[in-house]
Amino acid sequence: MNRLQLLTRAILTKPLSVNTLVAIRSPPSFGRFLAPNGSRSYSSGHEDESFEAFTERYVKLFEGVDDLFELQRNLNNCFAYDLVPAPSVIEAALKAARRVNDFPTAVRIFEGLKEKVENTSQYEQYLEELKPVRNELGVLTKDELGLEWK
Repeated sequence: MNRLQLLTRAILTKPLSVNTLVAIRSPPSFGRFLAPNGSRSYSSGHEDESFEAFTERYVKLFEGVDDLFELQRNLNNCFAYDLVPAPSVIEAALKAARRVNDFPTAVRIFEGLKEKVENTSQYEQYLEELKPVRNELGVLTKDELGLEWK
């Protein structure tokens, strides 16, 4: 008997009890996505992850990227954390952008990085660290392309 039939039968036969309402409202198929308080857990088990484990996980994810959607989804998830990704993660993301042949996303990686760092000197350090990869792949920043608004 599905939930609608159960609800209809309960309404027609007797007043609803609290137990009937709970049985009707709690869908078992979503139980694994809901935390005990009913809110959704977005971290999917990575809340106690170290920075090194985070770096290793995202380097592997970017190395396995096959298409633009997957690259952009991984970038979105990576930059959503409250930390600045390691240069190795940025390097793997740039190589993935080259692999899927998407220059604009490679440029946007540096835009995201610029927003994540605390100050300009950190951003410059990242640029210096990633200079060999940038030269190898031919990736420029918005500043270098003359697209930065003043």
